[in-house]
Amino acid sequence: MTPRSSLAALLCAALLAAGCASTTSGSVATGGKSRSQLLLVSPEQVMQQSLQYYDEQNREARAKGQLVTGGPEWSRVNAVMLRLVPPVAAFRPDAGRWPWQLVLIDEDTVNAHVMAGGKITVYTGLIRKLRLSDDEIAAVMGHEMAHALREHTREKMSQAAAGDLAIAVGGALLGVGQGAVQLAGLGKQLALDLPFSRHMESEADLYGLELAARAGYDPRAAITLWQKMAQAGGGSGPGFLSTHPSAGDRMGALQAAMPRVLPLYEAARR
Repeated sequence: MTPRSSLAALLCAALLAAGCASTTSGSVATGGKSRSQLLLVSPEQVMQQSLQYYDEQNREARAKGQLVTGGPEWSRVNAVMLRLVPPVAAFRPDAGRWPWQLVLIDEDTVNAHVMAGGKITVYTGLIRKLRLSDDEIAAVMGHEMAHALREHTREKMSQAAAGDLAIAVGGALLGVGQGAVQLAGLGKQLALDLPFSRHMESEADLYGLELAARAGYDPRAAITLWQKMAQAGGGSGPGFLSTHPSAGDRMGALQAAMPRVLPLYEAARR
């Protein structure tokens, strides 16, 4: 190994080691394991960018008359979210004090997403088209809240920053051409970015499953939710180039975790 390549390898190793941590305790649904995460980007930076997008989204929805701030539908979804908040302390005590907030957008989109710090957006198309029960809404909300608890946005930004910097530094130190650097970037996307995205989705499924069970929502509703999503076409697409697991893979993993979370549900119901 040349001095330049040794320096590049050491730099990349130091970069990866510097930000390894875990944002939560392990989940019963994952067998109690807590995965180490790459967290190079500060939580303040992530929060600032998330809130900027959140505000822009809300302004656009309000201008179109699509921002729902009250009424039976909003109250129903908000009640589910509020019931899910106390159990977040099982994963990280500070999260119970986050300003969890629901945004409901009147749009046919079958989707929901979360911003850092607990800002959750749900589209009415998800509830209406799939005719979700409260237990199924809890499966959706639990999944989104799990993304926030695990700080997946921060982790994703950190991975991107580390990967891009490593490629740029490695290319400069090793003296390779721009074409090789671009090819390495494509390899990084296929080998690192997309699989980690799928892993994050699977992780959020399992943490959300436990969260819903602890709140007294039937975790088996996560299976019926993904059955409905698959029927609606939400689980289709090639797995290799997808940032989301297939509906079949998700249902299989959720079903395997069910024996571990059903006792939590039964205890909450009692």
